[in-house]
Amino acid sequence: MKKSIIILFAVAMTTMNAQENKLVPQISVSGEGKIKVTPDRVIVNFGVDNVGKDATEVKKLNDETVDKVIKFIKKFGIPTTDFQTTNVSLQKIYDYEKKKHTYQASQSITITLKDITKYDELMIGLVDTGINNISNVEFKSSKMEEHKTEARKLAILDAKKKAEDYVSVLNQKVGKAILITDNSQPYYPPMYKNMAYAEMATDSGAARETLAIGELEIITNVSVSFVLE
Repeated sequence: MKKSIIILFAVAMTTMNAQENKLVPQISVSGEGKIKVTPDRVIVNFGVDNVGKDATEVKKLNDETVDKVIKFIKKFGIPTTDFQTTNVSLQKIYDYEKKKHTYQASQSITITLKDITKYDELMIGLVDTGINNISNVEFKSSKMEEHKTEARKLAILDAKKKAEDYVSVLNQKVGKAILITDNSQPYYPPMYKNMAYAEMATDSGAARETLAIGELEIITNVSVSFVLE
């Protein structure tokens, strides 16, 4: 009798577990949201480099040029919050072929230019002050977070549309979402490295256009599981 009770109890537990683990009809799809944006600001990283035999003299030359650069930036109307020194260095370099030492002084500065139309004017002025290194140019949008939000919404709508397409021939409907996974990769704005110095003018004297702005592309990818009704 006791053995029969144990068997009945085991059967009852198995039935309950089966009911609890009942498969919920669902569909899993991916979705993509894509926004194209015209940049409205540009970040320029540039520097001043001087090489010579005497460390003090090299450092002095570099400091004099940087002083001119900073004064020009302020006169150009760029707020102090939009430019910053990012690197300062003084190195002793040994030339194994000539068997002698030289010194290199360097300083890098980053500017956020919020009016892209002034890019050429800015770069020409900086070159005039003595900068001799433009390391990269990066495009950005002042409304990047808003655009990311819109891309996320579009990704979810895309996933739902795909799910509806798949089940439309099955006489079923797409229900609530039960799982959403963000598969987006970190966003890195386009960056252009080791650019040549800005050109002063064409032969006719007209200023040249040296910056191709293009578009930023913001992409969001998601995976969504929907209940089927």
